[in-house]
Amino acid sequence: MKNSDTHHTQFDHNQPRNDSTSTTIDSRFNQTLKNVQGLLKGRSIPGKVLLTRRLEPADESSVLSPDYRRTQSAHETGTSDRINTILDEDVQNTSKQGNTANVGKLKSSTSDNEITSKEVQRSTIGARATDSARVMKLTKELSGTTVILERLRELAWSGVPPYMRPTTWRLLLGYAPPNSDRREGVLRRKRLEYLECVSQFYDLPDSERSDDEINMLRQIAVDCPRTVPDVTFFQQEQVQKSLERILYTWAIRHPASGYVQGINDLVTPFLVVFLSEYLEGSTENWSVSTLSSQKISEIEADCYWCLSKLLEGMQDHYTFAQPGIQRLVFKLKELVRRIDEPVSRHIEEQGLEFIQFAFRWFNCLLIREIPFNLVTRLWDTYLAEGDALPDFLVYIYASFLLTWSDELQKLDFQEMVMFLQHLPTQNWSHQELEMVLSRAYMWHSMFNNSPSHLAG
Repeated sequence: MKNSDTHHTQFDHNQPRNDSTSTTIDSRFNQTLKNVQGLLKGRSIPGKVLLTRRLEPADESSVLSPDYRRTQSAHETGTSDRINTILDEDVQNTSKQGNTANVGKLKSSTSDNEITSKEVQRSTIGARATDSARVMKLTKELSGTTVILERLRELAWSGVPPYMRPTTWRLLLGYAPPNSDRREGVLRRKRLEYLECVSQFYDLPDSERSDDEINMLRQIAVDCPRTVPDVTFFQQEQVQKSLERILYTWAIRHPASGYVQGINDLVTPFLVVFLSEYLEGSTENWSVSTLSSQKISEIEADCYWCLSKLLEGMQDHYTFAQPGIQRLVFKLKELVRRIDEPVSRHIEEQGLEFIQFAFRWFNCLLIREIPFNLVTRLWDTYLAEGDALPDFLVYIYASFLLTWSDELQKLDFQEMVMFLQHLPTQNWSHQELEMVLSRAYMWHSMFNNSPSHLAG
């Protein structure tokens, strides 16, 4: 996701500082840090789960649960502006802004605020939908003449209401331009370009393809029915045909990697999000046969261009030998060793290599590991990360793995392999996912800009 306009978030540090508020925030942070240190040592934290937003009304006697927003700038040291922003949003949670360069921006929000506007009420899918103040800010940002991408990334990191996702994702990926006056024209041109590519590369008899192209198309045709097999929507023949066209066209136009198994999974969140502009209700009940061929081609085009933008930022993940993924797996191993030495030692003693289970996580971006209804929420954070996504995946996957730290230490090699191939996430809700993301943010803040912590 190459987009220079979105790489750093800037704030005005000349605003007057509210000393009493800063003191309160700092004291809350110090207490939170003590609790976090307990978590990092493997001890359970008393009270409610720390660092995750509640899905039900909060009990005033319970520990408040902040949701964190990671910065994309390693050089931001100010605190007052984040504090003012937090107070402006009427957020009821513990929050902090680090005063060193290795601590990221903190974004706090709750879902306790009463949501009153009709637009916000539409956000029923993924009931974790964020606090009303942030949703209103998203609405305002998206309706402006020119979207400020840094601000959109900050707001989207903690989740986007489903009805805002199509527009938000197109903007975050740099597919749609920030200027609303240009947006319709650009999308129209890109959709026509996709149609021309399909006509040029896909709508051909095999006699006009090379042997390699024929083999690649056959492999794609085999993989499409296997894509998200537990969601019946993806078993529709027309849906699989759309996947095939998108994947083959992308592969032909990106010969450095061509088609690699796993890329088929990466199309599915885009397909669901862009179809949601035309189909309502549960995905299980969708039928693309109700859509015109023009609508389908536009949806395919959006998926194609967004997939292209996503993979621009991780090209070496899918080239020969996939060196980008191998590099991230190594970083994951080192990070887990620093965060949870006992589970790291146990995995090593049992002879289990991280590449044996984590390769699929990086290759498919966790789509095969969690319920599909949680994937789009996870991808809100992915896309908000921009160019920083590959490195942040390491922290997300460390947090994901260490969800089962205690269980893993009780298993031998064969049991761990089976466990990690079939993780018990089938009953996960948004709350578990938010916990994973919150820990990832926290560990990134502690380790990412201190490479010596991960050395040795």
